[in-house]
Amino acid sequence: MGIYAFKLPDIGEGVVEGEVVEWKVAVGDKLKEDDLILSVMTDKATVEIPSPVDGKVTMIKGGVGEIIAVGSVCIEFEVEGDGNASASSADSKAASTVVDDAPTPVAEPALDDTPAPDTSSNRAPGTKPMASPAVRRSALEAGVDLDQVVGSGPAGRITRADLAAWIANPVAPASSDDSATASSSGSSVSTPVSASSVAKVAKNGVTEIPVIGLRRKIAEQMVKSVTTIPHFSYFEEVDVTELESLRQHLNANRSADQPKLTYLPFIMQGLVKALADNPICNAIYDDEAGKVFRHEAVHLGIATQTDRGLYVPVVKHVEAMDVWTSAAEMMRVSDAAKKGTASIDDLSGSTFTITSLGRMGGLGATPIINKPEVGILGVHNAVETPVVIDGRIEVRRIMRLSSSWDHRVVDGWDGAMLVQSLKKYLEHPATIFM
Repeated sequence: MGIYAFKLPDIGEGVVEGEVVEWKVAVGDKLKEDDLILSVMTDKATVEIPSPVDGKVTMIKGGVGEIIAVGSVCIEFEVEGDGNASASSADSKAASTVVDDAPTPVAEPALDDTPAPDTSSNRAPGTKPMASPAVRRSALEAGVDLDQVVGSGPAGRITRADLAAWIANPVAPASSDDSATASSSGSSVSTPVSASSVAKVAKNGVTEIPVIGLRRKIAEQMVKSVTTIPHFSYFEEVDVTELESLRQHLNANRSADQPKLTYLPFIMQGLVKALADNPICNAIYDDEAGKVFRHEAVHLGIATQTDRGLYVPVVKHVEAMDVWTSAAEMMRVSDAAKKGTASIDDLSGSTFTITSLGRMGGLGATPIINKPEVGILGVHNAVETPVVIDGRIEVRRIMRLSSSWDHRVVDGWDGAMLVQSLKKYLEHPATIFM
């Protein structure tokens, strides 16, 4: 038997390190080649890393939220043959401390085999429970208050086994409130509560959530954007009554292989025309080089909310698409982002971003620019609104648009002209296709 040390591979051009998002294995697991071992987040995407060999996991290095450099050993296997490394007792010891931080599934003990948890805490009064970020996240997902769980680790640290045991057989500790319900004779005292006066209890709980993974990347990107880009915003209302009629007509007559059209594919195609009219808005600003790169191609980022946070998949070369192709490609990259299957190419290379707030509604917003782009468009919902036309009141379908611009590159006039140009195309949708 030998030891195979696996180094974090090169997972993309320019990527030199990755953040551990999830370990899918634990020490002692036996794996086959190509079984998934961990998920790593880079500046561009989350990548799942498969096992390079058949073997048994003997060491894991790097807990959830930790950074691993490309080329450094992240896991060791016991394999048939000589392997490629010698076992390290120090690494093996480190592995035992890292495993508890890795969010690997832990089987819950069977109910009939699980002793009732000890409800006497071994923590000092007034101190918060100690647990790894992975254990805290698992507790949060399971709705468990870690203050109620007794840790068996050093200094009362709560392990995954402690949490699993509690979930299998929870026992609430006695509290002073419970004892206060007993009378001096030992019998319980019940106090009737009227429907009009329900007692309210002050709450002091605090949930600790590590800022790791995608949330950390978003935080870093937002700080870079707002601290280096002088934003200005511009708002407008667009009458999409005619566009709504066209949208309904096209949807009613679409073929089986054509996607259902929302407003976004029309906005995407309208932006192709508007950005051609105002090319400064379809650009990237390189701070370090002090250069602006105007793009002929229109690569639109589509801000997409997922269970893992906000992603911005990219529809490439929208200028070469029609409204149906735009809709289909937008659905493809958005679905890939939601499922976690988007490639690095799907998540990079945008020249302008759309963030849709349609379901939320709202009167306006100040979207943060997706650096290094120079503009972003926020799309709100379209609602029936009374408007004055030629001195008479009509009910029209009105959509609100919010935009933000990098004032180092885009003057107020340019940003306003882009939005006004888009407004013209959307209010007269036939011109989008001319």
